[in-house]
Amino acid sequence: MKLITAIIREAKLDQVREALIEAEITRITVSKVSGHGQQFSEEIYRGRKVIPNLIPKVRLDIAVNDDFVNITIDTIIKSARTNSKGEVGDGKIFITNLEECIRIRTGEKGGSAI
Repeated sequence: MKLITAIIREAKLDQVREALIEAEITRITVSKVSGHGQQFSEEIYRGRKVIPNLIPKVRLDIAVNDDFVNITIDTIIKSARTNSKGEVGDGKIFITNLEECIRIRTGEKGGSAI
């Protein structure tokens, strides 16, 4: 089991969500976040260096069984890119091992709880 965390542009959320549903990945958690990576740049304002505010993004958390990892990643990459080559600020994907998953309602554990 893996936990896939993707940070994407807010404007791409609907497109990514629809693509995930088409790929039969229907259980996701969405959070509004803000930050910056390479997308930020220093600006000069009245003779002083100013770093712009944090940029709003969307964070997707998706727990998947090992069979769905590559499908999920490929779907996010294809649907979150700004154009065919992508642009700075399109986002990142992080993959972490998921030690355990427990469905609270039934107490079910492991991959079947996802």
